[in-house]
Amino acid sequence: MAEDEHPRFVAACVQMRSGRDPLANRDMAVAGVHEAAGLGADYVQTPEMTSLVERDRARLFETVGPQENDPTLASLREVARKDRVFVHVGSLAIRTGDRIANRAFLIDPDGEIRAAYDKVHLYDVDLPNGESWRESATYTGGDCAVVASLPWAEIGIAICYDIRFPALYRALAEAGATVLTAPACFTRQTGEAHWHLLQRARAIETGSFMISAAQGGRHEDGRETYGHSLIVDPWGRVLAEAEGDAPGIILAEIDLAQVAEVRGRIPALRNARPFTVRHA
Repeated sequence: MAEDEHPRFVAACVQMRSGRDPLANRDMAVAGVHEAAGLGADYVQTPEMTSLVERDRARLFETVGPQENDPTLASLREVARKDRVFVHVGSLAIRTGDRIANRAFLIDPDGEIRAAYDKVHLYDVDLPNGESWRESATYTGGDCAVVASLPWAEIGIAICYDIRFPALYRALAEAGATVLTAPACFTRQTGEAHWHLLQRARAIETGSFMISAAQGGRHEDGRETYGHSLIVDPWGRVLAEAEGDAPGIILAEIDLAQVAEVRGRIPALRNARPFTVRHA
């Protein structure tokens, strides 16, 4: 950690194309984290549903288990220890009784779980091309936003569909987060229309960095995801972007001085005022 008032660190996103084999996905994630650490990353983020992309409810329940038995979580804790890096697991499917939690984890360089977050907003949508998704039929939504501490910054943890709810990101920023996240399994259709806009908007509105690792390509369960993992600065500039939907790694230096500069220039968080709405 730098000693100055506004430290810097190197962030990385591991873009994946997770399939139906959790152990193969685990190995891909571990290899990606190890490679990113070797490239100088201090913090490495994987996408939503790192260990399994499976739309069939019965197969999903047959495959996933409780947190304490999850092999991907155990292996990512181990690689965090070995490579002395913070690992942000975008999310794993975790069995919780008769439901599944879409749960993110922040793992420190000692392999300890610093924070966990259950996706608050569930993806219940009907898209123009006929795609229909009902996450609430399988997943249980969280009810608590999470800000966790890195040595260099406070990080707001969120997942995929959460990015369409700016009030969540504003609350994270008001609680002290200077880095915000949205690791995702974004559908190709909505990604092409909205991915970049939403990432840049959340960064600009809050004067924060946005770091979002993504799934990309055609998955074994038939879905297509957009890819284009992004790291965006507080002014809305894209610092790093994955090429298309192919698996790979992106890195960028995160200079926290930019947060103070942007929030000082346009103090939208400080200038917000309470108001009511009336019908005229």
